[in-house]
Formats: sequence, C-alpha cells, structure tokens
Amino acid sequence: MTRRPRREFRRVEVSEFRPQLARSRTEWLDHGLSTSSADRPAAEEAVTRLYSLLGQPPPEFVWIGSPGAVGTVLEPSATVLRSYGDLPLVSRLANLLSALRQRLDEHLKPHNLSVVDSEVRQPLRESLRVAVADRIRAEVNKHYGLYWYGQQEAEWVAFYQACQQVLGIELDPGDAEQLELWAATVRSCGWWWPREGRCVMAERPLAIRLDSQRRLHHEDGPAILFPDGWAVHCWHGARVPEWVVADPTVERITAERNIEVRRCAIEHLGWPNYIERAGLRLLGRAPDPGNPGRELRLYDDKSPLKVRLLLAVNGSVERDGTRRWYGLRVPPWFTDPVEAAGWSYGLTGAQYARLQRRT
Repeated sequence: MTRRPRREFRRVEVSEFRPQLARSRTEWLDHGLSTSSADRPAAEEAVTRLYSLLGQPPPEFVWIGSPGAVGTVLEPSATVLRSYGDLPLVSRLANLLSALRQRLDEHLKPHNLSVVDSEVRQPLRESLRVAVADRIRAEVNKHYGLYWYGQQEAEWVAFYQACQQVLGIELDPGDAEQLELWAATVRSCGWWWPREGRCVMAERPLAIRLDSQRRLHHEDGPAILFPDGWAVHCWHGARVPEWVVADPTVERITAERNIEVRRCAIEHLGWPNYIERAGLRLLGRAPDPGNPGRELRLYDDKSPLKVRLLLAVNGSVERDGTRRWYGLRVPPWFTDPVEAAGWSYGLTGAQYARLQRRT
C-alpha cells in the first residue's frame, strides 16, 4: 500500500474567523433542531452512496414516524444481524466513519483548532447530542444495535466542514466527498439504523420546544413530538414522565421515588401551592440572612425519603424579573430554618447568618 505524499500546510489564525464560525454553528444548530419533514430523496441518496463505499447495493428503505417506532421493524438486539464477511454491515459502516475521522484528525493536526472546537463542536454537542439525542435515547429505552442520530450528529460534521469551508483548509477529495455524504444525512433526516439489505430511517420531529435557556421544556405537553405521536416530555431539560406536565398531583409526587422527577413535578405545581395541597406542617420560619427581605420556612416533609423541606426564595432574579420559590431537602434533625439553610451551603447557622447575600 502506497502512502500519500504529505501536504504542505498553511497555518491559519483561527480567532479571526469567530463571526463566520458562529454563523456556521447557527446553521448546523438549525439542522439539528429542524422540525421540517425529512428530505427523503436526499437522505436515501446519501445512504445509498455510503452503502456503495462498502460494495453494497442500494438498501430497501423503511421509514418510521419516530425513533420510538424502531421496535416495530427491528429486534431489540444486535445479535439478530446477519454477517457480511467478518463483520455485520453496520459495523463495517462504523469502521468506515471511524477511519474517515482518524484521517481528518491527522490531516488537521498542524493547525490549532481549539477555537473551532469551542465555537462549533462543543456547543453543538451540548445543544444537540446531550440536550436532545440523549433524552430521545433514554425514552427509546431498549438497544437496537448500532445506529446514527441523523440531524443530531451535527457536532462533528460541522467541526470538519467549518475547517474546510470557513478556514479554507483543503481536505483530500475522497475524504471531502465522504464527509459530505454524512453531512447530507444530518441535513435531511432523523435517526437511522443501517442493516444488510435495508435501512430503517426515522422522520424528524414535528415539534421541539425549548425554554429561555434553550433546554427541552414544555409546561402543557411534549417537549419533543414526532409525526406518529411518540413523544418525550421534559421539564427545563430533565426528562420526566408525562404526568409531570399533564397532571402533577400531590399523590403522584408523594409516591414518586425519583428525586429529580419529584422536584420537577413540584416546580410545575409551584412550591407554595404544593406545600398547601400536601398539608405539610410548618416547623419554623425566619428572615433569610443571605437574602434580605425574604423568608426561610422549614416544613416536615411527608415523602418516603424521611427528610425535611426548606423553602426559600432564589437570590437571583429570573429573566421575567421575578424571584421564584424553591425547595431544598435537608436532614430530618433540623428544627431551625437558618441552621438548615447554612447546612445547604456547608456552613453552620451562625456562619450563614453573617453572609451579606447569597446567590
């Protein structure tokens, strides 16, 4: 096997490209959060060409309405895959992508690309892979072998294409062509599961709803809704059961063992409203030394966790100009709300009382 001649590189000063990188990030974020119908011809063409790189004929395309519908066409185990050569086709495709990324990384080594990483790859990873794809994957719940996130794969595609298109770094023509095929899947479809002879492809969502901090959130329904009705419910970024947003009741909250789910449901009701409906017994109240003009309240919590509830007002102003109530669970031996507040900061009550202001 002959080695390619090493290219002569022109080092680029990446920081001067920040505005263009920001525009590129926004463009790919729009693809990652797109709620338009999948561009099926473009997606099928890109996947067909990826199959051809493995010497495979065009697969049969099976379209489903959401990632949650994959169980209607695939078994929840990779062991059902038939082998092609020594590896299943999906593994060979994963190896093809891995080899591409290794070549690109080696090619880009001479350049300091930390700004591209911080301006493009990392924000897209947090906004798409972590904030959206991870929530969808948790809702799917079962493993169906290797697959790709489609539109939520934007982080790495955007990184390499920004190096090429924004910074002007030349890539090997064959690598640039293959990169564009992966980019086409990001721009055109949702999740997809390539298999020998067929490829299962999911539609993009009908709706993706975010809060002011761009976390998945919707107070009255699904944060992510797909064309077939499959949905993911979230409360300010946390994945929750449907009842948390549809019908949060004291009974359901009391029975819930997951602390995060309980917190989200109580926040939906509002802490004062929850305390009143639950009939929690007030143990003590006191001015909040760390938040002048506000009050601390300590309650006996009826949850099965055997803790007490400290109710306080946030030290920071919300975007709408208000200060919200929030609850903290503290050990059951506290009877003084100031002592309980100090404990939440790792302080004694006396130390907390000397704070000028908390945040």
